[in-house]
Amino acid sequence: MSHRYYTQMWVDSHQTLKELLAEEMPQMTARPEKDRMVFLQMIASLYVRYLQTFQKLETTYDQMVHPQKRRIVRQVLDGVMGRLVELKNEMVQAEFSEYQYIDDVLQDFKLTPHDLEVPIPKYFLQEREQVLQDQRQFLGELLLKAKGKPQTQTSSRTMSQDEAVRLIQIAERARQGRLRAKFMREIQEDEKRKRKSKGIIVTDAERERACIIIQKIWRGFTQRRKTKQERENEMVFIGMVQDPQLQEFSPNIVRSIVTEELRRTKREEQEVDYQQALSNIKQNLYKMEGPEMKDHMKDQIRQWFIECHDNSGRFPDYPEEIDGGSQLIFAEKSPQQVKEEMQKMEEEKQAKKEKKKEKKEAKAKGKQKGEKEEAQGLVLNPSKFLPDVTEGDKTYKKIWRHRDESHNLNQSFDAELIKEEKRKEVEEEIRIQVDELMREELQKLKMAVDRDMGIARKGKAKGKKGKKKGKKGKKEKDLTPDRTLESLVEELVMEGLMKQAPDVKLSDYKGDFSYLGSTLRLADMEPMPSVTDLRQNITLTAILPLGSAVVHEKAPLLKSMLLAGPAGTGKKMLVHAICTESGSNFFDLSPENTVGKYPGKSGLQMMMHIVFKVAKKMQPSVVWVGNAEKVFYKKVPKEEKELEPKRLKKDLVKVLKTIKAEDRVLIVGTSEKPHLADIKSFCKMFQKIFMIPRPDYASRYVTWKELIQKHKGVITSSLNISSLAKMSDGYCQGPIVHAVETVLRGRRVSLQLKKPLSSDEFLLPLARYDPIYKEEEETLKDWYSKTPLSKKRQKAAEGDIEPPSKGKDKKGAGKKGAR
Repeated sequence: MSHRYYTQMWVDSHQTLKELLAEEMPQMTARPEKDRMVFLQMIASLYVRYLQTFQKLETTYDQMVHPQKRRIVRQVLDGVMGRLVELKNEMVQAEFSEYQYIDDVLQDFKLTPHDLEVPIPKYFLQEREQVLQDQRQFLGELLLKAKGKPQTQTSSRTMSQDEAVRLIQIAERARQGRLRAKFMREIQEDEKRKRKSKGIIVTDAERERACIIIQKIWRGFTQRRKTKQERENEMVFIGMVQDPQLQEFSPNIVRSIVTEELRRTKREEQEVDYQQALSNIKQNLYKMEGPEMKDHMKDQIRQWFIECHDNSGRFPDYPEEIDGGSQLIFAEKSPQQVKEEMQKMEEEKQAKKEKKKEKKEAKAKGKQKGEKEEAQGLVLNPSKFLPDVTEGDKTYKKIWRHRDESHNLNQSFDAELIKEEKRKEVEEEIRIQVDELMREELQKLKMAVDRDMGIARKGKAKGKKGKKKGKKGKKEKDLTPDRTLESLVEELVMEGLMKQAPDVKLSDYKGDFSYLGSTLRLADMEPMPSVTDLRQNITLTAILPLGSAVVHEKAPLLKSMLLAGPAGTGKKMLVHAICTESGSNFFDLSPENTVGKYPGKSGLQMMMHIVFKVAKKMQPSVVWVGNAEKVFYKKVPKEEKELEPKRLKKDLVKVLKTIKAEDRVLIVGTSEKPHLADIKSFCKMFQKIFMIPRPDYASRYVTWKELIQKHKGVITSSLNISSLAKMSDGYCQGPIVHAVETVLRGRRVSLQLKKPLSSDEFLLPLARYDPIYKEEEETLKDWYSKTPLSKKRQKAAEGDIEPPSKGKDKKGAGKKGAR
């Protein structure tokens, strides 16, 4: 794609944002909506439109070359990303469910399920590529050190030359013996056929009949093959089957991928030139315009001294740096106006204090009346990201909307914009220097005047009185003040608590979309979440906040989440995908992994302290608690009492309180049997709970197809994917992966041309695993119905929960509604 294409995409994004901002601003102050369904439809439509804008902006930011434009795009991109997370949280609070089904909204906008995929910004990893590479190399060295010696050094013993020759001789003699046996078998079969044919007399009629039979069989075979080929071509023509030639990457796709990489390389070059230009232009401004700026400021300040002395008979007090210093003087106002402005500032400060008191009193008096008079309903909470989006949109309109870029074919930086930006920085730095000089000059003038008038001037304390320091919160005690970060990391790696997460993409978690979700909910039937819904939730709640510091700081704070589902549904794979996509470090605090490590109460405190200290220092970080139900057991089984699985329970809850908005640390728990845990403490620990059910028919179909193609399998008419999806009902992704890996090995892949794959080959490896029985799934559903969010949904369905009034529950929305 060309520069013009991505510029037009940027323009279209801002046009959509203009419509969205015009639509959202009135809704912030609108009357509460009493109908929950209307409110949800409104949020869902906003969500879909913001998502489309986010997809365009992410592509634009990744492929745009111009360094100054990219900074504006980045500001808007982060704002839109955060707004998406906010709208998702709004839908969860309004519907009392972690999963939202908006297939009806999708149909209204005439979009496909693919358009609902939340993109993960590529800059999460690209901008930290060198840091991640260094961390990976450092962890790799520590892991090798922890294992002892590399595996290459512990290979089998060396073989002498005589032993090697003897081994080759044995193999060669065996090969010759097999060939000799094969030749003898063929000779014996030929002799048998000759003995049988000696007594048979073949006439011309029998020979002709034999030829007719052979011709009939051959013509039937060729006609069937021809008919089969025509049928396959017809299915490809009507779009029921994918063209085999399109299963591989076309030259256009390959060319597009290469072009994208070239644009990224060009982007890096432009960024290097831009950074050099920033320093060079600033230095030139210092040399060329700096002395003139300094002289002009001094003359202006001296003129202000004289005018103030002429008007009031005395020299003024120099504005403090906190109030802006000489910036108040450079506003092109008269000395009297500056003096009045400074008095107004003090009056405004006092007025604000009085207003705060009045507001508190008014709230206390009108709280009861307001609750009765105010109409109850659902409203959108104020957004923390819309100001960023609005500011970015204004900057675009002011600078780039009507800027002529026809001459800038290479999309290099604009030097004039850099001068405007750096001129302000230079002016500010020079102003600080001038303020110091002019304060001394003013002091000398006052002392000279007082000396002439014979007045003994008393020294005045410079500056303002320091503000009273507020009460500081209790700081967490550092148990390792003298330890370096490298030594702590090395200790965690040696103990197996910090690991290198496998390189897994979220897109590798295959599945299909739920096409009847909204229809089933209208019929009072709770649909099972699909794989696509789960991917969207993982991206919005975990990956985007971990990858972006701006989103994590302003979005509703999520400290912990739980993935609950049967074995083989890909819970651990999702944890690894979160680490890979967000560039997070991986810590393992599973009960099985902490057995025997850091014994005793003090040892446990030290372990938790080191893990979370390193996690916060090397953020973003993911702390995984596998088999989390064991930490919160109702009753510990006898065979596990020696392992002490509950030793982490109290410390995990304590550590959760120490995670703040600036700490990009997420605790992720996984559980196969959550019903064994104490549900009260379980839900107190994990703010969000995502239930992962067994895959439905559509997801199994996609999983079979994608996995077979990934392992170099060729899908033909003899391989019925639909029957495989039906036969594997009850099985999760894990057994399906093992079945495909068992069948599609080296020799079987090479024989596909002679012997195409069939469905029967995959059933035997699949049958070695146990499916998910109905009783197990029902137990999981019953447990999930007892979670706080599910209980709220049940009460809302029964009509026990009234819509919250405007302004209520704003403080507790991030905590209570997050579950």
